[in-house]
Amino acid sequence: MKNIPDVKLGIVAVSRDCFPIALSISRRQAIVSAYDGDLYECPVTVENEADMRKAVDDVKAAGCNALVVFLGNFGPETPETLIAENFDGPCMFVAAAEGDGDLINGRGDAYCGMLNCSYNLAMRHLAAYLPAYPVGTAQDIAAMIAEFVPIARAVIGVQHLKVITFGPRPQDFFACNAPIKGLYELGVEIEENSELDLLVAYKAHANDPRIPAVCEDMAQELGQTGNNYPEMLPRMAQFELTLLDWAEQHKGARDYVVFADKCWPAFPEQFGFEPCYVNSRLASRGIPVACEVDIYGALSEYIGACVSADAVTLLDINNSVPASLYEKEIKGRTAYALTDTFMGFHCGNTPSCKMCADRAVKYQLIQHRLLEPEGSDPDFTRGTLEGDIAAGDITFYRLQCDSEGVLRSYIAQGEVLDVATGSFGGIGVFAIPEMGRFYRHVLIDQHFPHHGAVAFGHYGKALYEVFRFLGVKNIAYNQPKGLPYKTENPFD
Repeated sequence: MKNIPDVKLGIVAVSRDCFPIALSISRRQAIVSAYDGDLYECPVTVENEADMRKAVDDVKAAGCNALVVFLGNFGPETPETLIAENFDGPCMFVAAAEGDGDLINGRGDAYCGMLNCSYNLAMRHLAAYLPAYPVGTAQDIAAMIAEFVPIARAVIGVQHLKVITFGPRPQDFFACNAPIKGLYELGVEIEENSELDLLVAYKAHANDPRIPAVCEDMAQELGQTGNNYPEMLPRMAQFELTLLDWAEQHKGARDYVVFADKCWPAFPEQFGFEPCYVNSRLASRGIPVACEVDIYGALSEYIGACVSADAVTLLDINNSVPASLYEKEIKGRTAYALTDTFMGFHCGNTPSCKMCADRAVKYQLIQHRLLEPEGSDPDFTRGTLEGDIAAGDITFYRLQCDSEGVLRSYIAQGEVLDVATGSFGGIGVFAIPEMGRFYRHVLIDQHFPHHGAVAFGHYGKALYEVFRFLGVKNIAYNQPKGLPYKTENPFD
């Protein structure tokens, strides 16, 4: 099952009829030559609304699902913005810089035309992506197009996404009980099911002939040192097949699916295992499964998977780093203060490809304390994938609908440090510049839940543009020391 869209880009040049159309055509051709990738060149150069219809029909027939609208000269503001209105996919608007001709017959004034273009887009309430400086040479614009691809991939994914839940959401996890109004504003569909529905479907997959092959794949992934409970694999393989079949059978009119599942307290006892390892495997395939029916956590993970084209995870912003560990392993080796660090944790849902080599299937210690007899060997609380998360760059982020039904988000870039946690679960020591202030004035003051999505790399720039394209007005970030938050006491 392919769960992340492929971007098929097209480029349409526009031209104001009092400027030479040849200028737009030659500049469009130069961009196509400069771009290192698949870029469909629409042969129709748009001067009027009739041209606009022909161009949109042409790029649709070519299979394009994202579009570059190029102002090769001043451009016709009505037809060019109607392209975005009539094309079913994200559009980027860019304009030509001067310098490839004389400044009499070879001047295009696209620098000026971009102002009218953006004004017209706003009057029509059309979402479009404009780079930070949307005017450039063919080489400049080719670089802008490359940055547009992951943004377009995420927008297309969201616009064709269904979130499937198995709940209800946990009573004492109100942070996960967010209004679904924001999903509809984003164009995301949702299907909410009972945990019993999932149990019935799971039982129906007993003795599925595909189970042995999935077990073999799990064993190969875990290796000899990670496969602590080989007798558990058939149960977990049965569950994996249940989710994959449900996704295929229930995606309906949508192309892509994510899950937000209830995983405690009834799940392990009724299913006979913890679902964490299976969740990790699906996340590594671009199908995030958020813990504790966290709908916006699943959506956030999916956006990160589209942007990074890589596996993601969902973690608790969990516990502070002990001062003793900081003094021994972090202080003096990095520039981070103690308050810049924290531990990100979840029971065992992080993909194995993002963990240290000693990761292994274990049991959920907290659930074992709660659900199984004291002093007993773990039974149905087995099934977590545990170990330290591998060191490297990360982006911690979340898209959330607050209690008032307003979409808000945050993005913070940092890293997982190469420091052994000495703890349990899927866990890592995270460091984000000015995390202490960010924790207080964004996460607490803006009422974000304890779950955050993690993309493995620095993707803040693309995520910011995706959130802005989706209409999110509040995009918070970890502000540097010299830039105070609105709620920060200036006398502190």
